[in-house]
Amino acid sequence: MTQHGFPRQVRLLRPGDYRFVFDAPLVKVPLPELLLLARPNTLGHPRIGVIVSKKASKRAVHRNRFKRLVREFFRHNQASLPALDIICIARQDAMALDNPVLTRRLAKAFRKLNERYERTRSEG
Repeated sequence: MTQHGFPRQVRLLRPGDYRFVFDAPLVKVPLPELLLLARPNTLGHPRIGVIVSKKASKRAVHRNRFKRLVREFFRHNQASLPALDIICIARQDAMALDNPVLTRRLAKAFRKLNERYERTRSEG
């Protein structure tokens, strides 16, 4: 697997993959703009899925921009992430942000995700 690629192996593709995380997320990172849910996997590398509902934005161009930014952020930072299945859910507030601000929010969310995951590993 390449360090900066986005192959099928690093994406949540099937409904069962999403259900696995939704059923019992180990880590939750709520922000006003987005919500991250994560659960450890046995694959040895992180995977991500992105959800943007029509309630968050009626316009497909805005939904696609959010997904593109999340995928790009993940692509560049996947080497520093633990082996987790991650779901990123957009909220309405995310659609009003421009790209640099949204990227900073993503960095903050993923930093919190790492911290909370490390904390749960050390506790249990």
